[in-house]
Amino acid sequence: MIELKNVTKGFDNFKVLDGIDLEVQKGTAFGLLGSNGAGKSTILRLLSGIYKQESGEVLVDGESVYDNPEIKRRIFFIDDETIQFTSFTLEELKNYYKGFYPKFSEDLFERLRNTVNLPLRKKLNAFSKGMKRQAIVITALACQTDYLLLDEAFDGLDPTMRIIVKRMLVDAMIDRELTTVISSHNLKEINEVCESVALLHQGKIIFSRDLDSVKGNIHKIQAVFKSADPEMPQCYSKEELCGTGIEILHYEKNQSVYHLIARGDVEEIKKKLEPKNPLVLDIIPLSLEEIFIYEMEVLGYDYNALEK
Repeated sequence: MIELKNVTKGFDNFKVLDGIDLEVQKGTAFGLLGSNGAGKSTILRLLSGIYKQESGEVLVDGESVYDNPEIKRRIFFIDDETIQFTSFTLEELKNYYKGFYPKFSEDLFERLRNTVNLPLRKKLNAFSKGMKRQAIVITALACQTDYLLLDEAFDGLDPTMRIIVKRMLVDAMIDRELTTVISSHNLKEINEVCESVALLHQGKIIFSRDLDSVKGNIHKIQAVFKSADPEMPQCYSKEELCGTGIEILHYEKNQSVYHLIARGDVEEIKKKLEPKNPLVLDIIPLSLEEIFIYEMEVLGYDYNALEK
Protein backbone atom coordinates (compact mmCIF):
# COMPACT_ATOMS: atom_id res chain seq x y z
CA MET A 1 0.00 0.00 0.00
CA ILE A 2 1.17 3.51 -0.87
CA GLU A 3 0.50 6.37 1.53
CA LEU A 4 1.31 10.06 1.32
CA LYS A 5 0.48 11.89 4.54
CA ASN A 6 0.41 15.70 4.55
CA VAL A 7 3.32 15.79 2.10
CA THR A 8 4.88 19.06 0.94
CA LYS A 9 7.64 19.56 -1.61
CA GLY A 10 8.99 22.68 -3.27
CA PHE A 11 11.75 23.92 -5.52
CA ASP A 12 13.33 27.39 -5.44
CA ASN A 13 10.72 28.73 -3.01
CA PHE A 14 7.89 27.39 -5.20
CA LYS A 15 5.60 24.87 -3.48
CA VAL A 16 4.88 22.03 -5.93
CA LEU A 17 2.98 19.83 -3.44
CA ASP A 18 1.04 21.43 -0.61
CA GLY A 19 -0.17 19.07 2.12
CA ILE A 20 -0.91 16.06 -0.10
CA ASP A 21 -2.82 13.10 1.37
CA LEU A 22 -3.13 10.07 -0.91
CA GLU A 23 -3.64 6.31 -0.63
CA VAL A 24 -3.16 3.65 -3.31
CA GLN A 25 -4.35 0.18 -2.38
CA LYS A 26 -2.11 -2.79 -3.06
CA GLY A 27 -2.71 -4.60 -6.35
CA THR A 28 -4.57 -1.73 -8.01
CA ALA A 29 -3.88 0.54 -10.97
CA PHE A 30 -4.04 4.21 -10.01
CA GLY A 31 -4.05 7.21 -12.35
CA LEU A 32 -2.74 10.71 -11.63
CA LEU A 33 -4.55 13.47 -13.55
CA GLY A 34 -3.75 17.15 -13.73
CA SER A 35 -2.45 19.97 -15.88
CA ASN A 36 1.25 20.57 -16.48
CA GLY A 37 2.96 21.53 -13.24
CA ALA A 38 0.19 20.12 -11.03
CA GLY A 39 2.68 17.87 -9.18
CA LYS A 40 2.08 14.46 -10.79
CA SER A 41 5.72 13.75 -11.68
CA THR A 42 6.89 15.05 -8.31
CA ILE A 43 4.66 12.51 -6.56
CA LEU A 44 6.18 9.69 -8.63
CA ARG A 45 9.71 10.86 -7.85
CA LEU A 46 8.88 10.96 -4.14
CA LEU A 47 7.45 7.44 -4.33
CA SER A 48 10.56 6.17 -6.13
CA GLY A 49 12.88 7.78 -3.57
CA ILE A 50 14.51 10.20 -6.02
CA TYR A 51 13.17 13.19 -4.10
CA LYS A 52 12.76 13.65 -0.38
CA GLN A 53 9.68 15.43 0.92
CA GLU A 54 10.10 18.61 2.96
CA SER A 55 7.44 17.52 5.44
CA GLY A 56 4.95 14.71 5.89
CA GLU A 57 5.42 11.00 5.21
CA VAL A 58 5.87 8.97 2.01
CA LEU A 59 5.27 5.32 2.86
CA VAL A 60 5.22 2.02 0.98
CA ASP A 61 3.81 -0.83 3.05
CA GLY A 62 4.32 1.29 6.15
CA GLU A 63 8.00 2.07 5.50
CA SER A 64 9.60 5.34 4.48
CA VAL A 65 10.86 5.25 0.89
CA TYR A 66 13.67 7.81 0.83
CA ASP A 67 17.11 6.35 1.62
CA ASN A 68 15.60 2.87 2.01
CA PRO A 69 17.29 0.44 -0.43
CA GLU A 70 15.13 -2.53 0.58
CA ILE A 71 11.93 -0.70 -0.33
CA LYS A 72 13.47 0.71 -3.52
CA ARG A 73 14.18 -2.84 -4.74
CA ARG A 74 10.43 -3.35 -4.77
CA ILE A 75 9.77 -0.26 -6.93
CA PHE A 76 10.51 0.44 -10.61
CA PHE A 77 10.05 3.96 -11.98
CA ILE A 78 9.82 4.74 -15.69
CA ASP A 79 10.01 8.24 -17.15
CA ASP A 80 11.80 9.93 -20.05
CA GLU A 81 15.07 9.90 -18.12
CA THR A 82 15.02 6.20 -17.19
CA ILE A 83 17.12 5.06 -20.14
CA GLN A 84 20.39 6.85 -19.45
CA PHE A 85 22.71 4.15 -20.74
CA THR A 86 22.11 4.56 -24.45
CA SER A 87 25.54 3.13 -25.24
CA PHE A 88 24.28 -0.16 -23.73
CA THR A 89 22.76 -2.94 -25.77
CA LEU A 90 19.43 -4.29 -24.58
CA GLU A 91 21.28 -7.28 -23.16
CA GLU A 92 23.60 -4.98 -21.18
CA LEU A 93 20.61 -2.97 -19.94
CA LYS A 94 18.95 -6.19 -18.78
CA ASN A 95 22.09 -7.29 -16.92
CA TYR A 96 22.46 -3.87 -15.30
CA TYR A 97 18.97 -3.95 -13.78
CA LYS A 98 19.27 -7.65 -13.00
CA GLY A 99 22.02 -6.69 -10.55
CA PHE A 100 19.64 -4.43 -8.62
CA TYR A 101 16.45 -6.47 -8.59
CA PRO A 102 16.70 -9.92 -6.97
CA LYS A 103 13.43 -11.24 -8.48
CA PHE A 104 14.50 -10.57 -12.07
CA SER A 105 13.15 -13.27 -14.42
CA GLU A 106 15.18 -14.19 -17.51
CA ASP A 107 12.29 -16.29 -18.83
CA LEU A 108 9.80 -13.44 -18.51
CA PHE A 109 12.24 -11.00 -20.11
CA GLU A 110 12.69 -13.27 -23.13
CA ARG A 111 8.96 -13.85 -23.52
CA LEU A 112 8.27 -10.12 -23.45
CA ARG A 113 11.21 -9.30 -25.72
CA ASN A 114 9.98 -11.81 -28.31
CA THR A 115 6.50 -10.28 -28.10
CA VAL A 116 7.80 -6.85 -29.15
CA ASN A 117 10.59 -8.30 -31.32
CA LEU A 118 13.46 -6.17 -29.99
CA PRO A 119 17.07 -6.98 -30.94
CA LEU A 120 19.14 -8.09 -27.94
CA ARG A 121 22.58 -6.90 -29.05
CA LYS A 122 21.75 -3.64 -30.80
CA LYS A 123 22.75 -0.45 -28.95
CA LEU A 124 19.91 1.56 -27.47
CA ASN A 125 21.11 4.78 -29.12
CA ALA A 126 20.13 3.16 -32.44
CA PHE A 127 16.59 2.50 -31.17
CA SER A 128 13.67 4.79 -31.94
CA LYS A 129 11.95 6.53 -29.02
CA GLY A 130 9.19 3.94 -29.12
CA MET A 131 11.66 1.04 -29.14
CA LYS A 132 13.49 2.54 -26.14
CA ARG A 133 10.18 2.77 -24.32
CA GLN A 134 9.41 -0.87 -25.13
CA ALA A 135 12.88 -1.88 -23.92
CA ILE A 136 12.50 -0.26 -20.51
CA VAL A 137 8.92 -1.52 -20.04
CA ILE A 138 9.83 -5.17 -20.66
CA THR A 139 12.91 -4.77 -18.43
CA ALA A 140 10.78 -3.25 -15.67
CA LEU A 141 8.21 -6.05 -15.85
CA ALA A 142 10.96 -8.69 -15.82
CA CYS A 143 12.29 -7.16 -12.57
CA GLN A 144 9.02 -8.37 -10.98
CA THR A 145 8.79 -5.52 -8.50
CA ASP A 146 5.72 -5.05 -6.33
CA TYR A 147 5.26 -1.44 -7.48
CA LEU A 148 5.55 0.10 -10.95
CA LEU A 149 5.49 3.89 -11.42
CA LEU A 150 4.90 5.18 -14.95
CA ASP A 151 5.31 8.78 -16.07
CA GLU A 152 3.93 9.12 -19.62
CA ALA A 153 4.80 5.46 -20.15
CA PHE A 154 3.01 5.17 -23.50
CA ASP A 155 4.67 8.21 -25.04
CA GLY A 156 6.37 7.41 -28.35
CA LEU A 157 4.53 4.12 -28.93
CA ASP A 158 2.53 3.56 -32.10
CA PRO A 159 -1.14 2.50 -31.67
CA THR A 160 -0.45 -1.23 -32.08
CA MET A 161 2.43 -1.19 -29.62
CA ARG A 162 0.35 0.80 -27.12
CA ILE A 163 -2.18 -2.02 -27.09
CA ILE A 164 0.55 -4.65 -26.63
CA VAL A 165 2.25 -2.75 -23.78
CA LYS A 166 -1.08 -2.14 -22.02
CA ARG A 167 -1.82 -5.85 -22.31
CA MET A 168 1.56 -6.62 -20.70
CA LEU A 169 0.77 -4.27 -17.81
CA VAL A 170 -2.70 -5.72 -17.26
CA ASP A 171 -1.33 -9.28 -17.33
CA ALA A 172 1.29 -8.37 -14.71
CA MET A 173 -1.35 -6.75 -12.51
CA ILE A 174 -3.52 -9.86 -12.72
CA ASP A 175 -0.72 -12.46 -12.39
CA ARG A 176 1.09 -11.02 -9.37
CA GLU A 177 -1.03 -8.18 -7.97
CA LEU A 178 1.33 -5.54 -9.31
CA THR A 179 0.50 -2.08 -7.95
CA THR A 180 0.76 0.49 -10.73
CA VAL A 181 0.65 4.29 -10.55
CA ILE A 182 0.34 6.03 -13.91
CA SER A 183 0.67 9.68 -14.81
CA SER A 184 -0.41 10.43 -18.37
CA HIS A 185 -1.92 13.18 -20.49
CA ASN A 186 -3.65 10.45 -22.50
CA LEU A 187 -6.86 10.11 -20.50
CA LYS A 188 -8.14 7.32 -22.73
CA GLU A 189 -5.29 5.12 -21.53
CA ILE A 190 -5.88 6.05 -17.90
CA ASN A 191 -9.52 5.10 -18.44
CA GLU A 192 -8.59 1.74 -19.97
CA VAL A 193 -5.99 0.70 -17.39
CA CYS A 194 -6.78 2.35 -14.05
CA GLU A 195 -9.35 1.51 -11.39
CA SER A 196 -8.97 4.72 -9.37
CA VAL A 197 -7.78 8.25 -10.12
CA ALA A 198 -6.76 11.44 -8.34
CA LEU A 199 -7.02 14.94 -9.80
CA LEU A 200 -4.26 17.37 -8.81
CA HIS A 201 -4.35 21.13 -9.20
CA GLN A 202 -1.75 23.61 -7.98
CA GLY A 203 -0.16 21.09 -5.65
CA LYS A 204 -3.37 19.88 -4.01
CA ILE A 205 -5.59 16.83 -4.41
CA ILE A 206 -9.00 17.91 -5.72
CA PHE A 207 -10.43 14.41 -5.46
CA SER A 208 -9.25 10.81 -5.19
CA ARG A 209 -11.89 8.21 -6.06
CA ASP A 210 -12.51 4.99 -7.91
CA LEU A 211 -13.13 5.57 -11.61
CA ASP A 212 -16.72 4.34 -11.59
CA SER A 213 -17.53 6.83 -8.83
CA VAL A 214 -15.92 9.66 -10.82
CA LYS A 215 -17.92 8.80 -13.92
CA GLY A 216 -21.13 8.31 -11.96
CA ASN A 217 -20.93 11.70 -10.27
CA ILE A 218 -20.86 14.10 -13.24
CA HIS A 219 -23.26 14.12 -16.19
CA LYS A 220 -24.12 15.85 -19.45
CA ILE A 221 -27.76 16.95 -19.60
CA GLN A 222 -29.77 18.06 -22.62
CA ALA A 223 -33.15 19.54 -21.77
CA VAL A 224 -36.08 21.52 -23.15
CA PHE A 225 -38.56 22.98 -20.68
CA LYS A 226 -42.32 23.48 -21.09
CA SER A 227 -43.81 26.95 -20.63
CA ALA A 228 -47.33 28.36 -20.24
CA ASP A 229 -47.15 29.52 -23.86
CA PRO A 230 -47.05 26.39 -26.08
CA GLU A 231 -45.44 28.43 -28.83
CA MET A 232 -42.52 29.55 -26.64
CA PRO A 233 -40.26 27.18 -24.65
CA GLN A 234 -39.49 28.22 -21.09
CA CYS A 235 -36.23 30.08 -20.50
CA TYR A 236 -34.15 29.63 -17.35
CA SER A 237 -30.89 31.28 -16.39
CA LYS A 238 -28.04 29.29 -14.86
CA GLU A 239 -28.84 30.86 -11.50
CA GLU A 240 -32.48 29.74 -11.71
CA LEU A 241 -31.48 26.16 -12.48
CA CYS A 242 -28.85 26.20 -9.72
CA GLY A 243 -31.65 27.35 -7.41
CA THR A 244 -33.17 23.87 -7.70
CA GLY A 245 -30.21 22.56 -5.70
CA ILE A 246 -28.32 21.13 -8.69
CA GLU A 247 -24.58 21.82 -8.88
CA ILE A 248 -24.08 23.01 -12.45
CA LEU A 249 -20.48 23.06 -13.66
CA HIS A 250 -21.20 24.23 -17.21
CA TYR A 251 -24.21 25.99 -18.77
CA GLU A 252 -25.02 26.58 -22.43
CA LYS A 253 -28.29 27.40 -24.18
CA ASN A 254 -28.79 26.92 -27.90
CA GLN A 255 -32.21 28.32 -28.83
CA SER A 256 -34.59 26.18 -26.73
CA VAL A 257 -32.10 23.41 -25.87
CA TYR A 258 -30.10 23.54 -22.64
CA HIS A 259 -26.72 21.84 -22.49
CA LEU A 260 -25.67 21.37 -18.87
CA ILE A 261 -22.85 19.64 -17.03
CA ALA A 262 -24.01 18.78 -13.53
CA ARG A 263 -22.55 17.00 -10.54
CA GLY A 264 -24.57 14.59 -8.41
CA ASP A 265 -26.75 11.50 -8.44
CA VAL A 266 -28.70 11.02 -11.69
CA GLU A 267 -32.03 10.32 -10.01
CA GLU A 268 -31.63 13.29 -7.68
CA ILE A 269 -30.91 15.57 -10.65
CA LYS A 270 -34.05 14.33 -12.45
CA LYS A 271 -36.14 14.83 -9.32
CA LYS A 272 -34.90 18.41 -8.84
CA LEU A 273 -35.63 19.29 -12.48
CA GLU A 274 -39.19 17.86 -12.46
CA PRO A 275 -40.80 21.08 -11.13
CA LYS A 276 -39.38 22.90 -14.19
CA ASN A 277 -41.58 20.70 -16.45
CA PRO A 278 -38.98 19.28 -18.84
CA LEU A 279 -40.35 18.27 -22.24
CA VAL A 280 -37.02 16.65 -23.05
CA LEU A 281 -34.52 15.43 -20.47
CA ASP A 282 -31.60 13.34 -21.75
CA ILE A 283 -28.68 12.42 -19.52
CA ILE A 284 -25.59 11.38 -21.47
CA PRO A 285 -22.46 9.69 -20.08
CA LEU A 286 -19.23 11.70 -20.18
CA SER A 287 -15.80 10.40 -21.13
CA LEU A 288 -12.96 10.76 -18.63
CA GLU A 289 -11.45 13.45 -20.85
CA GLU A 290 -14.68 15.46 -20.77
CA ILE A 291 -14.90 15.09 -16.99
CA PHE A 292 -11.31 16.32 -16.67
CA ILE A 293 -12.02 19.34 -18.89
CA TYR A 294 -15.08 20.43 -16.91
CA GLU A 295 -13.48 19.81 -13.51
CA MET A 296 -10.53 21.96 -14.57
CA GLU A 297 -12.89 24.63 -15.94
CA VAL A 298 -14.51 24.88 -12.50
CA LEU A 299 -11.05 25.43 -11.02
CA GLY A 300 -10.50 28.33 -13.42
CA TYR A 301 -8.07 26.48 -15.67
CA ASP A 302 -8.08 27.32 -19.37
CA TYR A 303 -8.22 23.94 -21.08
CA ASN A 304 -6.89 25.47 -24.29
CA ALA A 305 -3.59 25.90 -22.46
CA LEU A 306 -3.26 22.11 -22.33
CA GLU A 307 -2.86 22.07 -26.08
CA LYS A 308 0.11 24.45 -26.05
